[in-house]
Amino acid sequence: MQQPAIVNNIFAETQSFTVKALNIMRQQYAGNKIYNQWNDILKIDIASISAINNIPFLPISFFKTHKVACGKFEAENIFESSGTTKSIQSKHYVKKTDIYRQSFNKAFELFYGDIKSWCIIGLLPSYLERTNSSLILMVSELINNSEHPKSGFYLHNFEDLKNVLAELEMQQQKTLLIGVTFAMLDFSEIHPMQLKSTIVMETGGMKGRREELTRTEVHAILCRNFGIATIHSEYGMTELLSQAYSKGSGRYYCPPWMKVMIRDEEDPLAVKEKGRGILNIIDLANVDSCCFIATDDTGTVFEDGSFEVHGRIDNSDIRGCSLMVL
Repeated sequence: MQQPAIVNNIFAETQSFTVKALNIMRQQYAGNKIYNQWNDILKIDIASISAINNIPFLPISFFKTHKVACGKFEAENIFESSGTTKSIQSKHYVKKTDIYRQSFNKAFELFYGDIKSWCIIGLLPSYLERTNSSLILMVSELINNSEHPKSGFYLHNFEDLKNVLAELEMQQQKTLLIGVTFAMLDFSEIHPMQLKSTIVMETGGMKGRREELTRTEVHAILCRNFGIATIHSEYGMTELLSQAYSKGSGRYYCPPWMKVMIRDEEDPLAVKEKGRGILNIIDLANVDSCCFIATDDTGTVFEDGSFEVHGRIDNSDIRGCSLMVL
């Protein structure tokens, strides 16, 4: 695989998304043993594919049972899903962490502007207790890049968090409070406050910590307790190196190097660019693993490429970052 050439092209606008995706598909078929074997089992002629809806997608469960990688390399990072104590964790072998850094930094700037104008507050207690979380690496990098003296992580010190947010609000400092859902709910109920300069972003994840609530219920509680109109959300997972963002109402938008499609529940090889079904994701940043992932999330993709997540298909493993059923 001519990996450097692909990497240099992921975030550039020199080629269309379709051309990039088809080029990477062919190279991953040649260089990724698992993806190659999966396509051969499906008896798909890779050379004949000319449209992205005909690209074969690798079931996301393969990240639990196989090393999904292009060629042999020493991974700089191995991201692991949180899962539960009884479940098998997914592992994502990342050859060059800089690709992930480029992906989330460019996406943040695209959706939220210059990172240096923000104070970043991470409320991620369950993730801070782990060592191989891609979410922690992302938020840690955003905290550092913001260069704001009050940016930082909070574990269980809710009183300190309340005081910092109150101070930032007094200064009218643009702030992002990003956190796992159960911790956001706990904090907002113990310390309700009126936020005007702060965006609240939940990353999903109840993990049996609280009674399961729908996303609509969670957002209603957070809006009421924080005195805000909308809750932002981040859609990402261990098996991806890119994130989609929602600025309200659970409607997600992808960066230009990521695309969400729909597959039919009855016919997994029937993939289309819009409609309702199970989500397939093309993430061009996954250049060293697999860019074409068939997830276990159900949802709807709209005409403009944005999407909603409705829940998970039956019999799929529960994830630590699983999205709540609407």
